[in-house]
Amino acid sequence: MNLNDDITVVKGIGPKTAAPFRRAGVFCVYDLLTYYPSSYKSYPEVSAVLSADEGASVALAAPVKNIYERYANGKTLTTATVSVLGLNVNLVWFNQRYLKNSLKPGIRYVFFGKVSYKGKTPELVQPQIFSLNEYQKMVGMKLPVYPKVFGLTDKMIEKAVINVLDCVKIQEYLPTVITDKYSIIDIDTAFRNIHFPENDEMLVEARKRLAFDEFFLFLLNQRMTTAEETKTINTLGKFDTTVVEQIKASLPYQLTAGQESALNDVLRDINGKYITQRLIQGDVGSGKTIVAFIAMAVMAENGYTSAIMAPTEVLARQHYEKFIALCNTAGLDVPCVLLTGHVKGKARTKALEDIASGIPSFVIGTHALFQEKVEFKNLALVITDEQHRFGVKQRNALAEKGEEVFSIVMSATPIPRTLALILYQGLNISTITEKPSIRKPIKNAVIDPSLRKNAYALFIKEIRAGHQGVIICPLVEPSENAEGENVEEYYEKIVRIFPDDITIGKLYGPMPADEKEQVMSDFASAKTDLLISTTVIEVGVDVPNATVIMIEDAQKFGLAQLHQLRGRVGRGDAQAYCMFVDTSGSKTPSKRLEVLKKSNDGFYLANADLKMRGPGDTFGVRQSGDVSFKIADIYNDADLLREASDSVQMLLDSDPTLDGLPQLRSHLKEQSDRQYSNL
Repeated sequence: MNLNDDITVVKGIGPKTAAPFRRAGVFCVYDLLTYYPSSYKSYPEVSAVLSADEGASVALAAPVKNIYERYANGKTLTTATVSVLGLNVNLVWFNQRYLKNSLKPGIRYVFFGKVSYKGKTPELVQPQIFSLNEYQKMVGMKLPVYPKVFGLTDKMIEKAVINVLDCVKIQEYLPTVITDKYSIIDIDTAFRNIHFPENDEMLVEARKRLAFDEFFLFLLNQRMTTAEETKTINTLGKFDTTVVEQIKASLPYQLTAGQESALNDVLRDINGKYITQRLIQGDVGSGKTIVAFIAMAVMAENGYTSAIMAPTEVLARQHYEKFIALCNTAGLDVPCVLLTGHVKGKARTKALEDIASGIPSFVIGTHALFQEKVEFKNLALVITDEQHRFGVKQRNALAEKGEEVFSIVMSATPIPRTLALILYQGLNISTITEKPSIRKPIKNAVIDPSLRKNAYALFIKEIRAGHQGVIICPLVEPSENAEGENVEEYYEKIVRIFPDDITIGKLYGPMPADEKEQVMSDFASAKTDLLISTTVIEVGVDVPNATVIMIEDAQKFGLAQLHQLRGRVGRGDAQAYCMFVDTSGSKTPSKRLEVLKKSNDGFYLANADLKMRGPGDTFGVRQSGDVSFKIADIYNDADLLREASDSVQMLLDSDPTLDGLPQLRSHLKEQSDRQYSNL
C-alpha cells in the first residue's frame, strides 16, 4: 500500500463506501491519514448512581425496564427507561427504530451520554450503548472525533485508519539535523498518536510534528519554486493609466488611503521591469474588489484580457454582475464573460469562444477557468479572490494560460506582517487596513442564552426593515460526540418561533454542491430573509443587505474565524449588529469574546490572537483563513512557523536542490503528484 493509492485499496472501503470519504476530501491513503480528529472523547468510569449536573457526561450501568416508540415532528422517537437506585432515567434516540428489538428488557447495558432534565426527570439523549466488557476496555482511552460529513461516521474513519496503520510504516523524510534541533518526533509515531494518542503528552508531540511539517513543506515548495523561476522581463510595454481617474470620478465614494496605496503598488508593478506577483491582504469588507476592478480596467484599456477566480459560483456571479454595473457607471465598453460549472451548452460554447477571441475583456469564474479547454489570448493579469481557498498549483495553472501574466492574490485573512513575510516570501505585499467611509462600525454584543429572545426580536425588526440576517451553529445535526447548537434542530425551532412571512433557509457543508449553491444564491438575491448556517458561509457569498448575525457557542471558535463570520454583515451602508452567544456558563466572557466585542479591526485581532495563544487552543473548532493548513494554525503556531522557515532556509543554503536528501525529494514529488491529481 502506497500513500498516493486510491482510498479503495484500504480494507473495508469499496466503491460505495468510498463515496462519503470522497465528500470529505479523502481520495487517497495520505488524505485519510491527514483527515485529523477535530477533538477527542474519553469515557469515565461506570457509575451505578446518577449524580450529575445538566450537560455532564455519564456512563450508567443499568438494566432496561421498558422500551417503546412514538412519532413526533416527522421523527421516530425510541424511548427506554432504566432505574438507577430507584430513580427512573429516560433514554431517548431519534430515528433508530432497530433499538426497539435489539435492546432486551432486564439485560444490563452501559449507556453513555450527556445528562439533561425534562422537568425533574433526568434523561440521556442519543446515548451510546455498550456491553459492560466493551465499555471497560475504553475507560481511560482517548478516542478520536472526526469532522462530520454526511454518511461518514467516526467508526468508519477509525476502522479505515487502523487498517492503514497496520499495513504501512511511514518513512521519515526530515533530516536528523532538523528533528534533533527542534526535538520533534518521527513522522510514523506522529500519525499514530494524532489518531490514537498514547497519552496527553504524546498527543501534544504528535500535533507539534504534523503542524511543523505543514509549514515546512509549504515553505520549502514555495521557496524552491521561486528559486527555480527566472525573473521574466516585462515586454508588455508602458501601460496608459488614464482610465483610473475616469473610474474614480464615477464612484459614489472616495477610495480609502489603503485602497489608493494598494492600487498604486499594482500600477507600479505593471509598469515595472519584471512580471510580478502581489498579495493584497485586506480586512473583511475593506474594498479589495474595486482595486481588482481598476487594475483589470487598465489592462483592458491597453488591449489585454484579465481573469479573476472566485472560490464559489455565487461569489463569481456576484463579481460578474458588479463588474458589469461598474463598467456601465464608468462608461467603459469592456465585455464581461462568466465561466463556472453551471454555465453549460450554448452559453458555455459562447463563453469559451469569447475568451479565446482575444478581445480585451474581464473573465470571471471559478475553478472552471484553468480547465484544459479554456484558451486565453492576450491574458496579462490573473487575480485570485480568497486566495487561501486555492492551492499554489491551481493558481499557477491559470497564470500559465498566458505568456507574460501579472498575478494578484487577494486575502481577507488579516495576517500580522511579520508572519505574512514568512508565508509569502517572494510576493510583494500590500495591506488595506481601513474600511470604506460609508460603512458604519458593527455593533457587537456578547450575550448568554437567556437573551436569545431579545436577539430574535432584533432579527425580526431588521428583516421587517428590509434587511437580512444570519445565525451560525457549530454543528450540522445532533451528535453524541460534540456539544453545541446544530443547524437541523435550530432551523426547526426558528421556523416555529418566527412569523410565517419570514423566509428561512439552512446551509451546511455536507449538502450537495448544487443545493448549496442554490441556497447561497437565494440568500444573495434576498429571496431568503434569514439563513441558519454552519461556518460554510464564512467565504463564498457577499450580501450587503445582511445587517445582523448571531454566532451560537461563540466561545468554541477562534478569533480569526469569529472575525471572518462577523464580516458576513456590515458590508453595506446600514448599521449592522453581531451577537456572540456564550454558552459556556461562565460568569465572565472569554478574553477572545471580549476583544471581539471591543474591536472590529482584523489586524488588531490577529496580533491579539498571537498574544493569547496557548495549549487550550490546540483542538476544537478550527481557525480558518490560514492557507488551508489542516492542522497548523498561523496564529497559535507562530513560533513553529518561524522554526519551519529557519529550517527551510538552512537546508536550501547548504543543498539548494536537495540532492543529498533523497527521502525528502521523494516526499515532495509524492505531494506534488497528489496536488496535480486534485486539480
